[in-house]
Amino acid sequence: MKLGMNSGRAVGFDPKAGTWRKIEHPRSDDLLELLSLEPGELAKCMGESANHPHGLPFSPGSLRSFALWERHMTSAAKGMVSRFGSPLLKSLAAGHERLIGRLIEPMRPRPNYYRFPQYYMGNHRSLIEDGQELPWPSFSEVVDFELEIGMVIARQVRDCTPSEGLASIGGFCIVNDWSARDVQWDDTRRGTFGGVVKAKTFAGSIGAVVVTADEILPRFHRLTGKVRVNGETWCIGSTEEAQYTLGEAVAYAAMGETVHPGDLLTTGTLPCCCGLEIGRFPIRGDEVQLEIEEMGTLTNRIGY
Repeated sequence: MKLGMNSGRAVGFDPKAGTWRKIEHPRSDDLLELLSLEPGELAKCMGESANHPHGLPFSPGSLRSFALWERHMTSAAKGMVSRFGSPLLKSLAAGHERLIGRLIEPMRPRPNYYRFPQYYMGNHRSLIEDGQELPWPSFSEVVDFELEIGMVIARQVRDCTPSEGLASIGGFCIVNDWSARDVQWDDTRRGTFGGVVKAKTFAGSIGAVVVTADEILPRFHRLTGKVRVNGETWCIGSTEEAQYTLGEAVAYAAMGETVHPGDLLTTGTLPCCCGLEIGRFPIRGDEVQLEIEEMGTLTNRIGY
């Protein structure tokens, strides 16, 4: 079921009527509480018609951003060198790939990427809502979009198995992990903590709709995502061939620590679904719309 918030209370989409309806439940002001209900119980809570949800569907308690697709990692590394690398580095990288058939080692994911589902802690307080303007970060000249899927935790877990981790996910939403690429390039080479400091924490955005886990999990590995800029389709990607399962990602996040209801874990960028991979970046004033089938859209205009 698709859920969201409207005027402080939850609303759900009725596919038979094609309309949104109020959720009649004692905790209808708490979407996270509703995500912990069984699907059949939630379906019985549909009431009178309502408007489309708007605003943030919930306030995340934390934000962990994974990188579940190796192809995004390698394509993004190639895009970073192509956009910001010196002529010598570009030549060396291209020659090595041509002769050896693989990227030079510094452009490949680090060894731990193949041991555990890696993530970084993002800034959950900088998330903006669907339709809200993204302020251009004052420290950057190259801003990029990243189409990701957010896993909304509905049940507390700690030191859990992958199957228990999967069962803790209550729903999914669209996420745009906005990135300052020029800053990311500089921090990756010279920063103390790599390229996920200021490059990633200035903003992210999440869609107004959360789709319950029972609707998404059976088809997660065959979803299609699209990015449109000013109405033009820039890229299309798929959730196929992830390096890790969603359950493994949650289990790693919960290793030795508690993952709480309301924590948001993102999958990382779907392959080919960021400007860095296609060599094309949005500019000030552009409208960027992300779409995931079965989940709807997320739209933000970039400010000046």
